[in-house]
Amino acid sequence: MISRKGTHSVKWADPVREDEIPMWVADMDFATVPAVTQALARRAAHGIYGYTLPPASYYKATAEWFARRHGWAVRPQWILPVTGVVPALAAILCVMAEKGDKVILQTPVYNCFFSVIKNYGCEALANPLKYENNRWSMDFEDLEKKAADPKAKILFLCNPHNPAGRVWSAEELERVGEICLRHRVFVVADEIHCELVAPSLKYTPFASLDERFLKNSVTCTSPSKAFNLAGLQAANIFASDEAVRESVRRATETGGIGCFGVEGLIAAYQYGADWLDQLNAYLHENFLFLKDFFAKHLPKVTVSELEGTYLVWADCRYLQKPSAWLAAQLRKSGVRVNPGSLYGTDGEGFLRINIACPRTMLQEGLKRIAQTLSVIENS
Repeated sequence: MISRKGTHSVKWADPVREDEIPMWVADMDFATVPAVTQALARRAAHGIYGYTLPPASYYKATAEWFARRHGWAVRPQWILPVTGVVPALAAILCVMAEKGDKVILQTPVYNCFFSVIKNYGCEALANPLKYENNRWSMDFEDLEKKAADPKAKILFLCNPHNPAGRVWSAEELERVGEICLRHRVFVVADEIHCELVAPSLKYTPFASLDERFLKNSVTCTSPSKAFNLAGLQAANIFASDEAVRESVRRATETGGIGCFGVEGLIAAYQYGADWLDQLNAYLHENFLFLKDFFAKHLPKVTVSELEGTYLVWADCRYLQKPSAWLAAQLRKSGVRVNPGSLYGTDGEGFLRINIACPRTMLQEGLKRIAQTLSVIENS
């Protein structure tokens, strides 16, 4: 364990109890790649931290990482550096939609999608995922209907999916791409969790599958989730279409990436591969530990198979209590999780649990969850 108290961490801020275990907001309780720490220390030693222009090495490191790691030949000129994926989504929506347009979401889904859409004056159009045998899948028939709506202009695609934990297959993504092309729906792929995949699975970049999909989409990525760099504010938009790219560039030019974000991204992509493999193996073992613990102590709680991300999606509907109320009771017991209702009405009755922490911390958090939910069940 590395104490994060006194570091102004959002995850660890404002505890209800002094010994509260935070298993909510999506960052990790692991130190990052040593090469990143070293790169930041070298940059900090300079003493001047002015406005920063990402160098050629930034674009080269990003393009080479996606080619080497994911087999996707991203061209450096496609890359637009931004401070984060959420600001990127807002800028893209500003360029690609008009107020009153509809944005398709595959719910339950990342809560900031809803706020970005609302803030711009658009309407969220739900294409609910189907839940069977602890696994989520896309409802393509419903997606076809929603995409046919004349006001549906954009699909926010979450790949891998937060909070359902799915790593979408190439076949699933191809069906999405074809439906969106038929109905002229532009795809905005949030692929921030793309590096966090179970050892037996493979992430497929949506835009890598077909030249037509590439032109009818933009992709948002960041090393922040995989390498625990959220505080560095470094992300990228990949836009192959020149007209789209220039429009998005104008919408994002006031939010330049900082010097530490530049250095952190370059070091992570150049030197982080082995570290990331070890991380994914550890996260997978954490998930197996959680499954085994729930089977023994909370057998009525089912968890979705965690193919990607480090965010476990737990089905607590048998308790017949609002998820916000369950989360509040858990916090009183000293463990903080996210209520499923945060991710849309289709998430009601679920809880999202962040397992990106040392196993000793995970074990204690799970004990508190089991004790509290057992009391609720028997009350």
